[in-house]
Amino acid sequence: MKKLTLRHIMLTLALGFFANTATADSTSLLDQTHAAKGVKCASCHGKAETREPVTMMKCVKCHNTEKLAKQTKDFKPTNPHDNRHFGTETDCANCHKVHEKSENYCSGCHVRFDFVVP
Repeated sequence: MKKLTLRHIMLTLALGFFANTATADSTSLLDQTHAAKGVKCASCHGKAETREPVTMMKCVKCHNTEKLAKQTKDFKPTNPHDNRHFGTETDCANCHKVHEKSENYCSGCHVRFDFVVP
């Protein structure tokens, strides 16, 4: 067995740190993203004891659908935020699952629409 040097150990620790950081970023849920930007739970769910479900109207208070459609206009094969079914008014919750992993709503019918959904 090869002798481990301090250099090998430091390199292994550094690679492990960067791999862990990259994995954490790609698996973060949107609630964590919102919290990191200072958005409190009550901002979306209300302050009632029983939290309200979040409607699209809550989402669009911060996320302008027209601007979002412009940001994704070059996505191929089509713009997921300006589509023939819903225009720019696709319900955010179809794809973006805030407390669980998001999903590509389009792929249910359009298998070639392989969007990565944050």
